[in-house]
Amino acid sequence: MNEVMEIFNASDAENVSTSIQLLLLLTVLSIAPGILILMTCFTRIVIVLSFVRTSLGTQQMPPNQVLLGLALFITFFVMAPTFSQVNKEALQPLFNEEINLTEAYDRASLPMKEFMSAHTRQKDLALFLEYAEMDKPSSVEEIPLTALVPAFAISELKTAFQIGFMIFVPFLVIDMIISSVLMSMGMMMLPPVMISLPFKILLFVLVDGWNLVVKSLLISFQ
Repeated sequence: MNEVMEIFNASDAENVSTSIQLLLLLTVLSIAPGILILMTCFTRIVIVLSFVRTSLGTQQMPPNQVLLGLALFITFFVMAPTFSQVNKEALQPLFNEEINLTEAYDRASLPMKEFMSAHTRQKDLALFLEYAEMDKPSSVEEIPLTALVPAFAISELKTAFQIGFMIFVPFLVIDMIISSVLMSMGMMMLPPVMISLPFKILLFVLVDGWNLVVKSLLISFQ
């Protein structure tokens, strides 16, 4: 602890530089949840899973904790090759004092850029590049994270809503059929949702819905 305080209290150029690097590292750690949400596949996964629950109409089943936990572990599974590359090329050399913090940042950002750029629409990226009056990058390495991260985020939102729409359609058909049947029988006071819910759950179980949804998510990141 005393050594850390000495680093922050020292006035020579080397220690000041080290202090700034430590502050930057602490800042990155403090925004780690934001990095997880906006720079990985977590956003798409958790939104699609939420659409599944909403389309089923099961209110809080599965609970939020279950959906978030499932989305988190699927994210780790999908991002494992990228995280492994970051660890191999940036973190381990940094821990072994083979490179400095700046070089580690550059090496760690490249695998993340490659993943995000592969799932970012050119239209969304061009939006932020044009607004910032940046030149069109000729390679992934030249794409600034300040433009790539928000472009990736809105691309993921659009993709997630497209998948969610496809999930909604069959359950919407069931709701419409149940409503038509109840109206034809003169049972207009009976909530259609109450009758359609067991049929939607039965359909979802019969087609092994969770397997299909997760499989579709994994395929979408190939």
